[in-house]
Amino acid sequence: MSDTSETPTRANGTTRRSPSAPALTWLYAPGDRPEVVRKALVSGADVVIVDLEDAVAPHRKAYALDATADLLADPQPVPVHVRVHTPRDIPTLALLPGLHGLRVPKVTHATDIHRLVELAPGLPLYPLLENALAVEHAYAIATAHPAVRGIALGEADLRADLGVREDCGLDWSRGRVVIAARAATLPPPAQSVHPDIGDLDALAAGCARGRAMGFFGRAAIHPRQLPVIERAYLPTPEEVDAAREIVAAAVPERGALALPDGRFVDAAVVAVAHRTLALAARTV
Repeated sequence: MSDTSETPTRANGTTRRSPSAPALTWLYAPGDRPEVVRKALVSGADVVIVDLEDAVAPHRKAYALDATADLLADPQPVPVHVRVHTPRDIPTLALLPGLHGLRVPKVTHATDIHRLVELAPGLPLYPLLENALAVEHAYAIATAHPAVRGIALGEADLRADLGVREDCGLDWSRGRVVIAARAATLPPPAQSVHPDIGDLDALAAGCARGRAMGFFGRAAIHPRQLPVIERAYLPTPEEVDAAREIVAAAVPERGALALPDGRFVDAAVVAVAHRTLALAARTV
């Protein structure tokens, strides 16, 4: 499919994807609002994250945990992760059939991962790095245990910890986390949420910048953000056509070569082209 404008879409504007496609959208839903979680499950998000932390008021934490445990007593139509409020939540959740992973805030050391593995052996862990110390230890956290399947920034907390006001103040930390994830052979991290659900243009611009920095996909806090994230991260028709040209021109026994338009093609460029085509093929 060379034209992503022809990509099959759901009614909400998100693309229909192969079940084996990598996750591109991660939608948060508050754990104390089961009706919102149920809507999130059919929103088109690749992964739904039930939030027991920031989205839930302190007096509703216990209710949110119980409601989430009830929901995850059965398998769900899409993978469901839970962002826990405290490690004390984990024993209630660890063995539930509908749980696919834990998003764990405030991880700062590799030793934090080992404690989490003891609480939830065999369960995929996705640490959130939310302060300067966590960013400094990003690679150690990413490689602490095979249970770690991905890392990501918690940018609101990190911004407060660093005292930065401009978005560019987080760029070094973003680059550090991308490098740490790839050095640990983990998938590229997803971007942190864009908090203004009304400003979709700013979301699109932020996604384009994140893609250029090496991120893959983005967390969302409202279903209307999902199509914007997908459009930003899926290859354009021009990118797909260029990738096809590169792959067709590449001849392994000839090594590097120049295309008629002057572009230089070597093994690394061909590998990027193959990744572009694989990403385009995530739709069905």
